[in-house]
Amino acid sequence: MSVLEMKVPSPGESITEVEIATWLVKDGDYVEKDQPIAEVDSDKATLELPAEQSGVITLKAEEGEVVQVGQVVCLIDMDAAKPEGSAPAAEAPKQEEAPKAAEPAKQEAPKPATPASATQTYATGAPSPAAKKILDEKGIDAGQVSGSGRDGRITKTDAELAAVPALGGNPFTTTGARTTTTTKLSVLRRKIASRLVSVKNETAMLTTFNEVDMSEIFRLRKQYKEEFAQKHGVGLGFMSFFTKAVTRALQMYPDVNASIDGDFKVNYDFCDISIAVSGPKGLMVPVLRNAENMSFSGVEANIKDLATKVRDGKITVDEMTGGTFTITNGGTFGSMMSTPIINPPQSAILGMHNIIQRPVAVDGQVVIRPMMYVAMSYDHRIIDGKESVGFLVAVKEGIDNPVEILMGGDERKGLGL
Repeated sequence: MSVLEMKVPSPGESITEVEIATWLVKDGDYVEKDQPIAEVDSDKATLELPAEQSGVITLKAEEGEVVQVGQVVCLIDMDAAKPEGSAPAAEAPKQEEAPKAAEPAKQEAPKPATPASATQTYATGAPSPAAKKILDEKGIDAGQVSGSGRDGRITKTDAELAAVPALGGNPFTTTGARTTTTTKLSVLRRKIASRLVSVKNETAMLTTFNEVDMSEIFRLRKQYKEEFAQKHGVGLGFMSFFTKAVTRALQMYPDVNASIDGDFKVNYDFCDISIAVSGPKGLMVPVLRNAENMSFSGVEANIKDLATKVRDGKITVDEMTGGTFTITNGGTFGSMMSTPIINPPQSAILGMHNIIQRPVAVDGQVVIRPMMYVAMSYDHRIIDGKESVGFLVAVKEGIDNPVEILMGGDERKGLGL
């Protein structure tokens, strides 16, 4: 019998483990070569695991289990015949072929037992010694606790989270539902949490604020949106203006486009802009490579392509690796003001917010303008206050006056029309 051991491939440099997020097939299923059989979470992305050969699959890892790169997660019996629907049933009346008809039954018999067994183990999983001690102290029956450990084993955390049953007859005992749901964080979410905490602990993060007038950008989009879309095949959004304004400011203030590596400062002569995109697995930051050389239509097309990949779960690790500066837009969710957290090892991040019609003074007159607060968080170890403020003012200049600052005075030529 030819059996293939499928091992976890390396999703990218520096990634040593992944989590089996979802099995897309069941134990004993027949799979085709290149058929997606599982989704795995790394600390950077969710990736599909395709079958390396055709055959009957035997799962060797459970959903939620963290496995090492190179570890065997399933077996594929390449000699197993592909099922052919009702053909065995039609041939069953022939006496001499009865044993052949029984063979698929032998293979399929364990199938229903697997989920049933897993459910039973989960509900009545034995507690670990530490968990048993906690449950005994609380007076909680282990049979009333669902275990999140392997094979339904009740962990110490499960025991600590288990609620003490209310005493009968206590007049202060609530009669409402008091259920809780405990869900294990994905490896991606755990990595994000770890990185965010490390940023707060390991950087001297400060935030500076300003506001931008979106009037000119509103005018340009209204005047040219149809012509722009017809010629370039993408919409003219806000992100292209902010990306162009940021790349200009990064070239004016090179220390903002830098990072710390031990005792050294690394300056980049290119602008790889990470764009925060909300996806089903959380916030992802795909990268626009050499954004300083992109046109308005190039920025919009690349952002659209990367955002689609994030939302479809098809973004690759390489497309999210690197980046010298990040732009995040909390305004899409209604945020008026925030202090964005730096995306390490970068040294700064720009936060956009919602646009509000507000009264502002222009040439001594009060007028209503579409205004947005912008925030720049930066690592004070490498970026001085003067540079951070100057950088954000440069971004403001590009947004307030995009025709002169970002388009060289020719709006049609600047938009590629």
